[in-house]
Parts: sequence; C-alpha cells; structure tokens
Amino acid sequence: MVGSQKRPFKSSISELKLRRMTELNSRLKEDLERPRILVSEACQSLILFATTTKDPMLPSAWPQNDRFPGAFSTKTSPSCCILM
Repeated sequence: MVGSQKRPFKSSISELKLRRMTELNSRLKEDLERPRILVSEACQSLILFATTTKDPMLPSAWPQNDRFPGAFSTKTSPSCCILM
C-alpha cells in the first residue's frame, strides 16, 4: 500500500515538471520569433529622431519653434509702457 501511494505522487511531480518545461519552451520560441535589430542601427535611429524632432520644452536647442510661435517668447512693445 505504501508503494502504491508513492507512485501517483511521483507522476504528478513529473507532470508538473513537464508542464513547466513546455511553458518555458513556448516562451523561448516566442522570444526567438520577436524581430530584432542591431544596437548600432537602434542608436542611429535614436540619434536621427533626436536631431530632427523639435521639442518645445528645449527652446535653446532650436532657434525658432514653428509649432508654438511666440508661446515661450516675451512680448515686447515699441514703447516703454502702455496706459489704459
């Protein structure tokens, strides 16, 4: 009787190990199918994006901001003060 009780326990452990290995295998296959690029290509793409995309929060990097004209500049008037 003791020997027959150990048998289902061993088979359930081996089934659990098999299921874990199968899940790991499927995750690794998905990871292998994921498209990849070289690091040098990714860096070139990032540099190109950073140099060609204007950022309105960095006015010193771009001489003129076309997206928000005058949004960050101070308004100047031709005279020294305005009376109402």
